[in-house]
Amino acid sequence: MKKKILISSGGSGGHIFPACTFYDHLKEDFEVFLTLDERGSKFIDEKKYKFKIISAPRIELNFIKLPFIIINLIISIFKSFFFLKNNKINILIGTGGYMSIPICLAGKILNIKIYLFEPNMVIGRTNKFLLRFSEKIFCYSSEIINFPNKQRSKIVVIEHILRKEIYNYKDKFNQDVEKKIKLLVVGGSQGAEFFDEQLKNSIYELSKKYKLMVYHQLSSSDFSSLQIFYKEKNIENKLFNFEENIFEYIAEANLAITRAGASTLSELSYLNVPFIAIPYKFATDNHQLQNALYYKKNGCCWILNEKEINQTNLTQILFDIIEDKEDYLIKKKKLENFSYKNTWNNINQKLLESIK
Repeated sequence: MKKKILISSGGSGGHIFPACTFYDHLKEDFEVFLTLDERGSKFIDEKKYKFKIISAPRIELNFIKLPFIIINLIISIFKSFFFLKNNKINILIGTGGYMSIPICLAGKILNIKIYLFEPNMVIGRTNKFLLRFSEKIFCYSSEIINFPNKQRSKIVVIEHILRKEIYNYKDKFNQDVEKKIKLLVVGGSQGAEFFDEQLKNSIYELSKKYKLMVYHQLSSSDFSSLQIFYKEKNIENKLFNFEENIFEYIAEANLAITRAGASTLSELSYLNVPFIAIPYKFATDNHQLQNALYYKKNGCCWILNEKEINQTNLTQILFDIIEDKEDYLIKKKKLENFSYKNTWNNINQKLLESIK
């Protein structure tokens, strides 16, 4: 009989997509379940994954809300306890975020083996708290910021977790910017309104000089404002939202402007798309900036500080990138070198070796 693994996730797509990828990696060797919160359920294919919704309170230092937070946390721990016990779960994987706290605490009570996943270059506060209870933590680097030195032996460095579908796009080589600029704009799930409004004037300036196609991920399903803008400026475009499959747009693009969420940067780097990272300035512990710096140190991207952005400097950096072909091609080569070891089988083997 197969052992049973529960993967805890929830919240944004940045938590859900890696959790689903872990599920796909492990489902042949284990019986796998997912737990999500209400927000996370909108990102998941109900026909493909077995999951249960277990709500968890957001932990915050608010003395007025604190009694309610504690009560809801205790309720979530009880629900998690009985789910783990009734389903005879043997192994638990937490993918970060406050959603993992009650399920991992219940797992500790039941003496279940706990593994963690940290995709960012700064360890999340939940993972830092749960680290003491865990067997191992899967990371993309051994140099995670704010990581407790006493626990560093628990780090298992793996290649970047990617959804299985993306590997089908690896051989679809995107052209360089000389023939046509295919610009991908990815705002992510936080602070995306900034991208919807602040980038369009620079895109328009670019379109005056170059043949341009824009793939623009919007912060909502309301496309009307940008549809009108692109139509009036006669700019070829494809608008899409968070629920749609992004791989085909990444594979088509030859330049991207993006936030610095771990999943998005992993996908861009794997498909060799040079990118301008604009880290979300309110990200917890400034982890998006550290994610972007990790790629910049490897020669893979450009970084712009959101606080310093204006139409003039963003427009100028776009023109500089397009006109400096050598720098652009160096970035593409660095991205190719960065991800060449990333295969589904390599990651699968590493995960199974660590968990078994």
